[in-house]
Amino acid sequence: MEPEGWYTLAIVALMIIALAREIAGPDLIMMAGLFALAAPGILTPAETFAGFANPAVASIGALFIVSAGLRETGLLEAFALRLFGGARNATGVLIRMCPPMALFSAFLNNAPIVAMMTPVVIDWADRNGRSASRFLIPLSYSTVLGSVLTVIGTSVNLMVAGLLVENGMAPMGFFELLPIGLPIAVVGLLYIIFVAPRWIPSRREAGDELGDRRREYTAAMRVDPGCRLIGQSVEEAGLRQLQGLFLVEIDRGGQTITPVGPDHVIESGDRLVFAGVVATIVDLQRIPGLVPDADEPGAIDNDPERRLMEAVVSSSSPLIGRSIRDAAFRTTYDAAVVAVHRNGERVSGKIGEIVLRPGDTLLLQTAPGFLRAHRNSPDFYLVSELGSGAGPRTEKGGIAVAILLAMVVVAALGLLPISIAAFLAAGALVATRCINGSMARQSVAWSVLVVIGAGFGIALAMQKTGAADFVAGGLVATAGGLGPLATLAAIYATTVLLSELLHHNASAAIMVPIALATATEIGADPRTFVLTVAIGATCAFANPVTYQAHLIVYGPGGYRFGDFVRVGLPLDLIAGAVALTVLPMVWGL
Repeated sequence: MEPEGWYTLAIVALMIIALAREIAGPDLIMMAGLFALAAPGILTPAETFAGFANPAVASIGALFIVSAGLRETGLLEAFALRLFGGARNATGVLIRMCPPMALFSAFLNNAPIVAMMTPVVIDWADRNGRSASRFLIPLSYSTVLGSVLTVIGTSVNLMVAGLLVENGMAPMGFFELLPIGLPIAVVGLLYIIFVAPRWIPSRREAGDELGDRRREYTAAMRVDPGCRLIGQSVEEAGLRQLQGLFLVEIDRGGQTITPVGPDHVIESGDRLVFAGVVATIVDLQRIPGLVPDADEPGAIDNDPERRLMEAVVSSSSPLIGRSIRDAAFRTTYDAAVVAVHRNGERVSGKIGEIVLRPGDTLLLQTAPGFLRAHRNSPDFYLVSELGSGAGPRTEKGGIAVAILLAMVVVAALGLLPISIAAFLAAGALVATRCINGSMARQSVAWSVLVVIGAGFGIALAMQKTGAADFVAGGLVATAGGLGPLATLAAIYATTVLLSELLHHNASAAIMVPIALATATEIGADPRTFVLTVAIGATCAFANPVTYQAHLIVYGPGGYRFGDFVRVGLPLDLIAGAVALTVLPMVWGL
C-alpha cells in the first residue's frame, strides 16, 4: 500500500478514537478528517465537497421537515392516547405501542417519533401508577427496528443508498430492505415485548424513598427574606417528610452543612440543595420566599406566566462541554435551569457550574413561548411541558398524512426520485401550514447532514488510496478460509461494533468501502455486503450515547448506561443472527 493509503488509515483511526472518546461532536470530527485528507491532495476540491451535493443528503434534510410536519399536527400523540386507553397491564401497553411505532418509523425519522411519544408515555405511566422506565427503552428500540423496513426509514439507509449509486450499482429500491428488515423487526419486537421487560429496571423508587414519577434531579432553592421557613427547624418546616425528595445539604455563606439534621434551623439566604423527583421540586416553588437558585442570581421569579419544562440536551447542542452559567443559558433561551438529571446519578455542585453532557435532562422555568420556539431546536432532543393540559393539535393531521402517503407512493413506484418526492412533500407541508417556515428550518439536523456529506468524501478516499483494500485483505485473511458467510459475518460484526462506538452514519461511511473491497476479493456479490453494512450500522442497541432515539429517553427514563447494555446486547445478537440468515437467502453471496 502506498503512503497515501497509510495516511488515510491513520486519519480514519484518529477519527474513530476521537468519536469514541467524544472529543468533539461527530460533525466536527468528520469534517476535520475530510479536510485532513483533502489538504495533501488525496481528495480534489470537487471530490471533497461532492458528498454534500449527493441527493441522499438533500433527501435526509427534506425528510427531517416531513417528520417535523407530522409531529406539529399532534396526530401521533392523539393516536397514542387512543392506543393506551384500553391497556390494563405492561405487556398490553407494549403490544399496543411497539408495532405501530415501528411501522411509523419506516416512513418517518425515528428521533421525532420518540420525542413526540416520550411525554405521552410518561403521562400515561403517571396516571396509571406505573414506571415510565419500563416503556421508554422499548419505545426507542421499536422505532429503530422499524427504520430498517424502507430506504427512508433512517439516514443510514439513505447514505448507503447514495454510496451504492456512487459505486456504479443500481439504486436501492424503496422497499428493497423489506425482506430482511421485516424478519428483524418481527423477531426484535417479540423480544422487546415478551423477553426484555424482565431486564428493564423500574425507576419508580429507590428503596421506598421516592414516589411517583421519579427523576434523580438535583435542585437548589434559595431562602429569600420574608420566607415563612426562616427560624424553623428542618423538621418544623416539613422538609423531612417530602415525598420523593431528600434535603442533601445547606449552603450557608460558603459553608456546607451536610448531612442535614432535623434540628438544623433555616436562615435567610440559605441555599437548600435537594435531590429527588421532579413533582416535589415543583411543589417547593409554591412556598412563598423559597425560589429556585438557578443559573444566575435572580434568574427566576414566581411569575405565574412562566412555565415548567423538561428538555433533553442533544449531542449537537452548543451547550455541550459548557457550564450553565458560561453558556449564558437564561439570556440565550429566556429560561432558567432549576434542576439537572443525568442517567440516574445525582449531579453535584451548584446549578450554574454544572457542565452539560449529551442526554442531560434539564428542568427549566421558561417564558410562555419557549415550547413553540424550541420544540424543533437542534439544541434539544425533547422539550415537553410539565403539567400541561393542552391537547394535541390534530386539525391538520389528515392533510399531513395524505402528503406523507403521496410521497411514499410516488417514491415507491419510481415516479420520482426520493430526493424530489421528499422536497415536494416538505414544501406541501409548509404550504398547507402543517408547519411554518421557521420550524421547518429548525427541524433539520444540520449536524447529521454534515456527518453524511463528509462521510462520502472519506469513503472515496479509502477507495482511492487502497486503504479499503488493505483492511479488506485483513478481514479475508482472518475469516475468508471459513467461507463467504463467515466473511459476511465479520463485516456485520465490525459494523455493529463501530456503530456501538461511533455515530452510526460514520460507521457506515467507514465500512461501505471495506465491504465493497472484501466482496470483490472473494468474488461475492458486493450488493449483499453493502446492504449488510446498512443493517449492521442501524441495528446497534447497546450504547445510548451514539443514537439520537436512545438519548431522548435516556434522561427521562432515569436509565443508567448498563441498562442499555443489558437489554441491547441480546438484541444486537438477535438482529445479527436474523440478518446473516436472511441476507444470503435473498441476495445471495
